[in-house]
Amino acid sequence: MNAGRLVFTQITDGLDRKEFDRCIKLYPMPKSSRGFTARDQFLAMVFAQLTYREGLREIEACLRGNQNAYAMGFRGNITRTNLAYANQWRDWRVYEAMAHILIRRTRRLYAGETNPMGLDGMVVAVDSSTIDLCLTLFPWADFRSTKAAVKIHTQFELQGSIPLFIDVTKGREHDVSFLDRMPVSPGTIYVMDRGYLDFGRLFGLSQAGAFFVIRAKRNLDCYVRESRRVAKITGLRSDQTIGLSGALSKERYPIALRRVRFFDEETGKDLVFLSNNFSIPALTVALVYKSRWQIELFFKWIKQNLRIKSFFGTSDNAVRTQIWIAICTYLLVASLKKTLCLDHSLTRILQVLSVNAFQKVHINQLFTESFTNFDETQLSNQLNFNDFLTGQ
Repeated sequence: MNAGRLVFTQITDGLDRKEFDRCIKLYPMPKSSRGFTARDQFLAMVFAQLTYREGLREIEACLRGNQNAYAMGFRGNITRTNLAYANQWRDWRVYEAMAHILIRRTRRLYAGETNPMGLDGMVVAVDSSTIDLCLTLFPWADFRSTKAAVKIHTQFELQGSIPLFIDVTKGREHDVSFLDRMPVSPGTIYVMDRGYLDFGRLFGLSQAGAFFVIRAKRNLDCYVRESRRVAKITGLRSDQTIGLSGALSKERYPIALRRVRFFDEETGKDLVFLSNNFSIPALTVALVYKSRWQIELFFKWIKQNLRIKSFFGTSDNAVRTQIWIAICTYLLVASLKKTLCLDHSLTRILQVLSVNAFQKVHINQLFTESFTNFDETQLSNQLNFNDFLTGQ
């Protein structure tokens, strides 16, 4: 990243050409356009994410004929027709594969992050976020009788605040089915809301050597095998070893479970958690579940700061392409933050980069010189991501 290169080019340097070419070869386009390659499509969509473009006409107006287009890496003819055709027909799995490559690379950069709860293994939150669509324009994404949607299912590593695994499905698919596809690592604690409560699948996690912390449902049918003392001043109400009583539940999960009851003074709710981890303190079980809300902040951040709520195309392929490239953009900026040791939130970094994409200056200079004069009021409606990334 040398001074004199465009800021946009410095951002996209995180995209390895050889790895990108391998992804293209895995899913070749039936009728590829020589005048508009997959790299041109990717760069145009990343540009739209970084600079908040609202449509294909805006992308074309900003890039077509721009004297900086060649320096930004574009080699093809940037028109809305070419971009619409690529979004319609180039397989979205190219960008899914690239996103998972960037996930692995970004995780290595954040590998030194400490576990906020002092646990030895990883703590991974599992959740999904729904993106609402118009049923008339997106009939393939049927969700309810009058509504369409897609879901972003995510494993989120809480230590480094980086996605571990992502899957995009139609809105009708139930959250719990994601447990059948997600990778499982022995010794990892998976934190989930009660929508993922399926004893057969949870038993599968136990058999794989993984741990889970999940919120129990009110109609849980069980009996107490053992009770342990708790310090009620901490909010704990009970710490028990239980067995399931229901015939089907007992068949699906035949071994003992741990049940921890915790009173949350902030919300006034009495929360009950289930876990297969008997070695950590009962209070840690509650704190682990509380940390799950970091994934909610991640979903809120990408919806506020990236273009995944309005789409440039209406086909399944176009929607998935835009979502996966948005995820790639998030990972490129997150990698940049760590590589350049930028001590600012991702929201602020993205805002500064968005208005300086065509500048020929080293990115570090944007935050040592001009950042002190940056208008904080522009960020008043944005989510503050600084505490989130530092794990505070």
